[in-house]
Amino acid sequence: MEKNTRRSFLTRLSMGMSAVIVAPIVGASENIKNTIKKGMEKANPILEVRPMGFQWETLDPFLFCVHHEDQFPKGNAALGPNTSLGGRSLGDDFIIKDGFRMYHGKTIPGFPGHPHRGFETITVVRRGMVDHADSMGASGRYGNGDVQWMTAGKGVQHSEMFPLLKQDEENPLELFQIWLNLPSKQKMVQPHFKMLWGEDIPKIRKKDANGKEITIEVIAGNYNQTKALAPPPDSWAANPSHEVAVWNIFLAPGASVELPAASLGINRTLYFYEGDELMVQGNNIQRYHSIKVKPEVSLDLKGGAKPAQILVLQGKPIGEHVIQYGPFVMNTKEEINQAFEDYHRTQFGGWPWGRYDQVHARSKGRFAKHADGREEVKHG
Repeated sequence: MEKNTRRSFLTRLSMGMSAVIVAPIVGASENIKNTIKKGMEKANPILEVRPMGFQWETLDPFLFCVHHEDQFPKGNAALGPNTSLGGRSLGDDFIIKDGFRMYHGKTIPGFPGHPHRGFETITVVRRGMVDHADSMGASGRYGNGDVQWMTAGKGVQHSEMFPLLKQDEENPLELFQIWLNLPSKQKMVQPHFKMLWGEDIPKIRKKDANGKEITIEVIAGNYNQTKALAPPPDSWAANPSHEVAVWNIFLAPGASVELPAASLGINRTLYFYEGDELMVQGNNIQRYHSIKVKPEVSLDLKGGAKPAQILVLQGKPIGEHVIQYGPFVMNTKEEINQAFEDYHRTQFGGWPWGRYDQVHARSKGRFAKHADGREEVKHG
């Protein structure tokens, strides 16, 4: 349209005029082009706004995200809640009672040993601790800003328990678990888990034009010139051209930040999970809503009267048929059936631990012991 407009414009003006005015005419055309471009950028970039629940809807290449937020009480000698568990459906307790859930735990809250195949889990722990154990013999304890990224691949069992380590005070827990799909050609890769320790995760700390503080945790992908730690080698996120990003943004009250544009065709969703309100390119969004946006437009975000926190998930869609049945995510029904058969036959390597709700000693700090015997130990 712009080319035709320019041709018509030049044709009309050229009649009876000398060639010396061609340069100003071309300049005018460039001004029109810039005006159109700015108008497109200012057009509403929001595609959809939805309220969020316990499980958040996500876009390809992500499968879903769950926000765990529990006000666990003081712990007892067994690392469980020092309170009555009466009235709960233990082993399947997903209803908040007295401020917390037990999930599939009967003594200690969490998820005892269970299998996965065909995708990845990214566990972002804001507060509290998680004890990991798996069928490869790997184990760990992480939390308070740490992230575990696990590629289930061809099959792994793992447990995720939430030990209540403090006996003299409450044990609040907050984490996101994000399920990231794998393409068909990588669904049967070797299982792998990697720790992204909180102190190593790149963080952008700056102030906006009014001196208000902004923090951006770059968990995956690039935020302008800041690059995240490398994901597991077989992840969809390992290819930079897929533009997979996981960013956690913290805005002081009234702070503003610009979200850089991504490429056309990338799926991008913002999850506004903390604060009172968020302005997205001038649109007022209320707390606990997700915002699907156009990726090719940079966005102006501004917090409200309270501190705002936004999780951003984006990536190039895999674009394959997805069939999920419980803990298995494949492309066909036959592959799902095969996953169940393989698990019943092999147990994905078995369970080398003495209990399915495996936890580590209270005295243990943050650590990760990998299947190859390599061990990482962190302080704090």
